[in-house]
Amino acid sequence: IEAKGYRMSKLIGTTVINDKNEKIGTLDDVVADKDKKELSFAVLQVGGFLGLGRHLVVVPYDSLVIDEAGQKITLPGASKDELKKLSAFNYPA
Repeated sequence: IEAKGYRMSKLIGTTVINDKNEKIGTLDDVVADKDKKELSFAVLQVGGFLGLGRHLVVVPYDSLVIDEAGQKITLPGASKDELKKLSAFNYPA
């Protein structure tokens, strides 16, 4: 059996860049819609170092461009400053 797609466990922690090849954050997690059973949102960590001062934001999963090998994740048109302006995301307790 050959499964086509990406292993989320391998994508988590990957650097996210913009289309200018600037690092804008890292992929912290992916959230699946409970009803539609599809990937809805990507949680990005923007700023911070080793988990200190980190800012989590949510973007539509479909807005990410992932290369064929699952090694490179791009969020076209984004900047670190723009992402930091988004409302902070907190995981439910």
